[in-house]
Amino acid sequence: VHNGGLYKRPFNEAFEETPMLVAVLTYVGYGVLTLFGYLRDFMRQWKIEKCQNATEREEQKDFVPLYQDFENFYTRNLYMRIRDSWNRPICSVPGAKVDMMERVSHDYNWTFTYTGRVIKDIINMGSYNYLGFAQKAGTCQEAAAEVLSQYGAGVCSTRQEMGNLDKHEELEKLVARFLELRGVICLAVKHNLFNIFLFPLLIQGCLILSDELNHASLVLGARLSGATIRIFKHNNMQSLEKLLKDAIVHGQPRTRRPWKKILILVEGIYSMEGSIVRLPEVIALKKKYKSYLYLDEAHSIGALGPSGRGVVDYFGLNPEDVDIMMGTFTKSFGAAGGYIGGKKELIDYLRTYSHSAVYATSMSPPVVEQIITSVKCIMGEDGTTVGKARVQQLAENTRYFRRRLKEMGFIIYGNEDSPVVPLMLYMPAKIGAFGREMLKRNIGVVVVGFPATPIIESRARFCLSAAHTKEMLDRV
Repeated sequence: VHNGGLYKRPFNEAFEETPMLVAVLTYVGYGVLTLFGYLRDFMRQWKIEKCQNATEREEQKDFVPLYQDFENFYTRNLYMRIRDSWNRPICSVPGAKVDMMERVSHDYNWTFTYTGRVIKDIINMGSYNYLGFAQKAGTCQEAAAEVLSQYGAGVCSTRQEMGNLDKHEELEKLVARFLELRGVICLAVKHNLFNIFLFPLLIQGCLILSDELNHASLVLGARLSGATIRIFKHNNMQSLEKLLKDAIVHGQPRTRRPWKKILILVEGIYSMEGSIVRLPEVIALKKKYKSYLYLDEAHSIGALGPSGRGVVDYFGLNPEDVDIMMGTFTKSFGAAGGYIGGKKELIDYLRTYSHSAVYATSMSPPVVEQIITSVKCIMGEDGTTVGKARVQQLAENTRYFRRRLKEMGFIIYGNEDSPVVPLMLYMPAKIGAFGREMLKRNIGVVVVGFPATPIIESRARFCLSAAHTKEMLDRV
């Protein structure tokens, strides 16, 4: 209510608290599993039960342990029971439907064997194929095949040596125009963007204010940068403002000198919660306290906004208010790699001093062409309205699917416009059971538990796509 004037559209998010009975039963479930885990470890120690986890050989017993036995307790005794719910191999394009190789385990998920059978036409609710560009036919595939025959599959060099193609230049200019930014630099591996690109920018004496639910790649990059890290509560602007005030008033620990830089680190869509960042409020605080803003658009680029330009477009904000904008081509664009966007001076600096720009191999030409063709489709520069229709279809699918699940009585997390839809399961036994039962009905879903989520907030995560038809969603 206090910040209502900053929003041009309703902002509705729901995070229903775990019911007390469900929380108690969930803890009891984990307690029973832990008790049986210790019992089985005791039996393994006395050779009553066969031990199948990685251990040192007898002749290595006097060495420093290579494997941390107790730390692997959860993996060995809890995760192994439901391991069949992950790493399922598919053998088709990850579009609206996929084909999956059937596998069985005869030793309680320690090892798997393939039956040779392929399960056909599984409705794919797990891929980040938001706009449906992961397909084996159409303009993107034809353009990528043509570039493959002309340029080959790989560049075999870095951008600063012999690996800078005209296609790379075209891609960066196109993405800058799409995002309405002055400068963009693209890289083949998105996960390393924060880790390596910001090393020249963040040093000792800098402060990172990070959302508590930021992705692991951002957490790792922040730790590697050498900057001081402080955490604020998820999407909580009061918590963020308090940290900003304290940072300015008190300065660095011990010396009390002012921080060299203060960087606010947030994501567009949080992939495990389905929530959207409160960007208008974050930008207002960033301007008020003269700090910098780093926005990770991995899940929001292409998936949000009337033009598919991400969370900045969704809120109708000025892209230049975001100092550093990062995104990926691995999701909405059906390709690989990612980009960093911002002011031209920043991009020129990173192009010269960042490790990735100097040492990393350039993006593969057919991958670049896939991105170029899909971005042009979204912008309407291919002469069609297919891209705009896909953006609208994704928004309609998202609202429809969320509404139907709520009507059925499920507890759903996140924003009503987020294509990531977490459905709460809570109890550990439900994690494996839900994934298996859905697969029996030819529906592929991602189930998630501890440590990726809080221990009593296990969930199934649905990812909507523009390629999903209403009939598919009704079936799910």
